[in-house]
Amino acid sequence: MRLAGKIALISGGARGTGEQTARLFVAEGARVAIGDVLEPEGRAVAKALGDAACFVKLDVTSEASWANAVEEMRTNFGGLNVLVNNAGLLHRAPIEQTTPETFERLFRVNQLGPFLGIKSAAPVMRAGGGGSIVNISSIDGLTAHNNLIAYAATKWALRGITRVAALELGVHGIRVNTVCPEVGGPAMRAPYVPAGVDPEKILAITHDVIPYNRGREPLELIRDVARMVLFLASDESLSCTGADYAVDAGGSAGKRTKF
Repeated sequence: MRLAGKIALISGGARGTGEQTARLFVAEGARVAIGDVLEPEGRAVAKALGDAACFVKLDVTSEASWANAVEEMRTNFGGLNVLVNNAGLLHRAPIEQTTPETFERLFRVNQLGPFLGIKSAAPVMRAGGGGSIVNISSIDGLTAHNNLIAYAATKWALRGITRVAALELGVHGIRVNTVCPEVGGPAMRAPYVPAGVDPEKILAITHDVIPYNRGREPLELIRDVARMVLFLASDESLSCTGADYAVDAGGSAGKRTKF
């Protein structure tokens, strides 16, 4: 029961990393609000988790939607201790084929969304004596890859947002950290996977630095990310703030040369 007594809001909680984080949080004693624009999927997850969970319709690009979500947290659970800014979009294309509209769309979800979440949650956390905010960036916010100009820009920026928020909110007992995973939910990768290939099956390919990861279930790689979020949400990480935590099986450590 590592989160006993904690009240959490998870954006993008209807599937993928957000769903696995919600399930783990409830298993560890938290009460959880699943915030998402995917209402049927989000309500199904909340129903499966029972009385410890509820669904909150949340458009992370809207300040009014964030305000409503935080107010529902007050109404349903009495406050807010943990915010997980997980909602995100992926787009793969060369720079010259990335439109301004696409770039702005990713900015609004991946960068503006967490900013609005932090801004909305901070007053409630401050009134409750503190809390933990976990922003989900990416390995693409630590290193560079081609065809990810819009995605990488937002994920690098999110690490800067984390540091500023950690410095400003730390005096109120609010910790802010970033998790940088290699794997995301299959639904995020699906549009960029060749036809006939299961998006889940390619997850282990990205974790080949450690041989045993090749044989693990794809879902377990996503749960590894959720476990890191759990640690940062819990009181086990009271000395951790303003930092990045890579969950990438050594992918960001560098290139391994084979002689």
